[in-house]
Amino acid sequence: MRIVSGIQPTGNLHLGNYLGAIRNWVAMQDEWTAKGGECLYFLADLHAISMPHDPAALTAGTREMVAALVACGIDPKRSVVFNQTQVPAHAELQWLLTGTARMGWLNRMTQWKDKAGKNREGASVALFTYPVLQAADVLLYQATHVPVGEDQKQHLELARDIAQKFNNDFASEEAPVFTLPEPIIPPEAARIMSLRDGASKMSKSDPSDMSRINLTDDADAIMQKVRKAKTDPEPLPGDKDGLEGRPEAANLVGIYAAMAGITQADVLTQFAGQGFGAFKPALGELLVEKLAPITARYRDLRRDTAALDAILADGAARAKALAAPTLERAYAGLGLLRG
Repeated sequence: MRIVSGIQPTGNLHLGNYLGAIRNWVAMQDEWTAKGGECLYFLADLHAISMPHDPAALTAGTREMVAALVACGIDPKRSVVFNQTQVPAHAELQWLLTGTARMGWLNRMTQWKDKAGKNREGASVALFTYPVLQAADVLLYQATHVPVGEDQKQHLELARDIAQKFNNDFASEEAPVFTLPEPIIPPEAARIMSLRDGASKMSKSDPSDMSRINLTDDADAIMQKVRKAKTDPEPLPGDKDGLEGRPEAANLVGIYAAMAGITQADVLTQFAGQGFGAFKPALGELLVEKLAPITARYRDLRRDTAALDAILADGAARAKALAAPTLERAYAGLGLLRG
């Protein structure tokens, strides 16, 4: 059993990143390695260049993401942690698979339509073809399972289509080149919204730093942001139905539930009838308690560039060893002569 999953190397990580993705990775690592499985987690820096980007920010963001993953509980000894760039087989296999992928398949990709918008002629070729790189990312390692959210199901289906067609065209039924990966639907992640607007997702691009809890925030900053978070004048209800039409209240209750590991119903049972004057300090203290060790570890790691680079180098070496047999079989299947 082998899980492969990637994440964009964005910097300035916040609570939404932790609860939305990273915490699920840690849980999968603990569950799968205990069963003898393998987890490969990579930073999708090659995907990042499909859109306009700042090269210096990409370098910094890659190191920041490694620091965040390790601080949150990813163990580089139990999981393989690396960035795509250090494993050239990702780009090589993408090119080999572009002969199998079809224009019609890529034209149907919802994210291509969304990201390119009306300016498709001005979009990069990489933006159009990056689903083929996503296919290479997982097929390269004979992944048996890939965690996917709703927005990535279509891309995994494409990867399976490419793998199936390649196997049909260039391999035998008894000895296929690629494994067709199965989807894993992770437990529903908490949807963390802005502290200033309950209708918008928490985002690093929001100009207001008060809109998010950063993984670098100290206790005072966390308490201040929670205290000033937008709310309404009504007390907390006794059940979830009472949160209808109250996005800011629902967001804070959701954050408390996610951090405490309990249901929103449990939170409302505990705080029913109380105002935010009582709830916000309790939420702030919970966030400080849970995030303090992560923040401390993250800051220490972030200062040690050599240690972060060593984690990536070690992970890349292990990933290369796992990728090499599949890449060789793909070259051979296509009839490409290698010395």
